[in-house]
Amino acid sequence: MTESPQVSPDSLIGHARIQDYLKTLDGSPGVYRMLDAQARVLYVGKARNLRARVSNYARPSGHTGRIARMISETASMMFLTTKTETEALLLEQNLIKQLKPKYNVLLRDDKSFPNILVSKAHEFPRLQKHRGAKKEKGAYYGPFASAGAVNRTLNQLQKAFMLRDCSDASFETRTRPCLQYQIKRCTAPCVGKISAEDYAASVADAERYLSGRSTDIQEKLASEMQAASAEMNFERAAVLRDRIRALTQVQSAQGINPRGVAEADVIALYMENGQACVQVFFIRANQNWGNRDFYPRAGADIAPSEVLQAFVGQFYDTKEPPRQLILSHGIEDTDLMVQALSEKAGRKVEIVVPQRGEKAELIAGATRNARESLGRKMSESATQAKLLAGVAEAFDLDAPPERIEVYDNSHIQGTNAVGAMIVAGPDGFAKNSYRKFNIKGESLTPGDDFGMMKEVLTRRFKRLLKEDPDRENGQWPDLLLIDGGAGQVSAVAEIMREFGVEDVPMVGVAKGVDRDQGKEEFHRVGSRPFALRRNDPVLYFIQRMRDEAHRFAIGTHRAKRAKSVGATPLDDVPGVGATRKRALLAHFGSAKAVSRANLADLKAVDGVSDALAETIYGFFHEGG
Repeated sequence: MTESPQVSPDSLIGHARIQDYLKTLDGSPGVYRMLDAQARVLYVGKARNLRARVSNYARPSGHTGRIARMISETASMMFLTTKTETEALLLEQNLIKQLKPKYNVLLRDDKSFPNILVSKAHEFPRLQKHRGAKKEKGAYYGPFASAGAVNRTLNQLQKAFMLRDCSDASFETRTRPCLQYQIKRCTAPCVGKISAEDYAASVADAERYLSGRSTDIQEKLASEMQAASAEMNFERAAVLRDRIRALTQVQSAQGINPRGVAEADVIALYMENGQACVQVFFIRANQNWGNRDFYPRAGADIAPSEVLQAFVGQFYDTKEPPRQLILSHGIEDTDLMVQALSEKAGRKVEIVVPQRGEKAELIAGATRNARESLGRKMSESATQAKLLAGVAEAFDLDAPPERIEVYDNSHIQGTNAVGAMIVAGPDGFAKNSYRKFNIKGESLTPGDDFGMMKEVLTRRFKRLLKEDPDRENGQWPDLLLIDGGAGQVSAVAEIMREFGVEDVPMVGVAKGVDRDQGKEEFHRVGSRPFALRRNDPVLYFIQRMRDEAHRFAIGTHRAKRAKSVGATPLDDVPGVGATRKRALLAHFGSAKAVSRANLADLKAVDGVSDALAETIYGFFHEGG
């Protein structure tokens, strides 16, 4: 793979500039980038033959409006050759996600999806939600479309199979059954209420169900229920009845469960007025594990095939593809995409565009969902645009803000202090842009809200000035909302002046003299406080943003506090991870007892080597 930035005479631009590059290009596969006069990436594309592909842009006519505008802005190009076209396709999608070019179709929401993990790291496996890298030993089932879909399924699976969901540390320290046992959602293996063999049988049943053999499990439970009833064991029969009912509720919540589709993602595109919605249904083990809608950045003159190809490439850039993709439209390079996805998955991946049968019905349903979701999105966007225009009018801004940042702090008498930033714009709350800040200032007086805000904003704008000094990446705010009055606004203004940033408007939102929501006062530097009408939609919008910042700050603070409550001095000992920490606590009973233990006793703990025992002893006995 070789990269070659190509330089042409500065006087050339557009078609002439592109034509000039043809003199040095060959027919290798690769990726090209088109840049404007400020070296900003306009477009990233891949080609089987770079010379042939670029020559299309050198033609003076025959382009769509979007392509014609892109060509007219092109001041330079960069080329990166690859060994194969498949490698070029993968590189193209990676660069698009990294660089976010102006003229590419861009998948803006690309979060990971949760799975259900049956953890096998313990004698009594745990049933839990999992998101992220699959490093833990166990069986993974998913992906599910959302955390809500996983939680609903886990809730019913606990009723049906009564597997534990507690942490290993909690399991090891229990001396009596917890509430889950009392409400018949766990068999309490922690205190020996079930044998390891019977618990393993329940785990096997749960895995068979998650693998798609739900009918077998329900028939087995029905048979056991009839046998228990015949033996007059009505209490066990009632338990089995409830387990069957729980499995039925899981299936009913899933809606459509196709018989002829074992593992696939159903992907449907709907476009209207230059906007696009892609609906994805996750089918695993013949079960519908939820759906999610996406709104890729497209345009009025982009073909559905191009939008869907870009979506598929970017969507599976960081995700494992299923065995089959069922699409609503054909894509431009089906064979190439199949090869790329198959290489990524390490097995055959199939792409189909059904015209009849069950798969076509699945696509029709997904397309209907995409159409309805896009309609709601467009309606919400119109309302959001009016609210942003109202904000601009209320605060004398030059234009409706594209990015509003709202800041808040949370602490309890100065402990576990955190700062929070939420972001709102034309698409509503941009949750992937939220940021949390652990307050690090050791010289701060506990409860010093001014000092905390100063630290948060200092860190935020110091990073902005370093990463995007020219304000080209859309990360700079058009408006700052601060939870507080004139004092907070003055403090923030002082911080901004220190950084030489004095052109970002800021407004303090403070409750009125009666501390009454609806009587908020707004403070700006050099202006008298003012209020909006009590029933003004803009006021409600500002209240929503402030409440969202408060919610995010409180949630972050609670998570930090909960983590600190469970912390022990052992967390700071080099080489002591979760497993050895549990072993030490189980052996000695407490972290304090570990700190007082002699070297011989430390070496006697299972899993603690002589070297680690010396490290632990040295940590608690400095100099000795």
